[in-house]
Amino acid sequence: MARKPASKTRKATRAKSTPSARRSKTARSGASRVTLATPSGVSDKEHLVSVIQESSGCGKGAAKQTLDNIVASITASLKKNQRVQLVGFGSFEVTRRPARKGRNPRTGDSIRVKASKGVRFKAGQTLKRAV
Repeated sequence: MARKPASKTRKATRAKSTPSARRSKTARSGASRVTLATPSGVSDKEHLVSVIQESSGCGKGAAKQTLDNIVASITASLKKNQRVQLVGFGSFEVTRRPARKGRNPRTGDSIRVKASKGVRFKAGQTLKRAV
């Protein structure tokens, strides 16, 4: 029995199953795909830009601008003491810490700690279940 040259059929099969072929196919069809965690050695912002770029089909510059606009919008809302809620992900809100008395750990002297503001993130139910 003669063997068929498998190189053409195997190459064709491999070409269809490459990650880039799967990404472009899911991006065109609009199907949701599982996004992997940020790989080591890559910043989270770079990873988010690449996810936006792949899912929307836009360029890298447009994806970066989109992410920057989202962060700027959240920041502007928090500056106005508004709560930002992303349904399914979580919410950001400004918290106030009143002035208080503290101790200098080195000398033991009593010091006054000024009042301050901070940002608190509370995870939503969908995020809690996923983690």
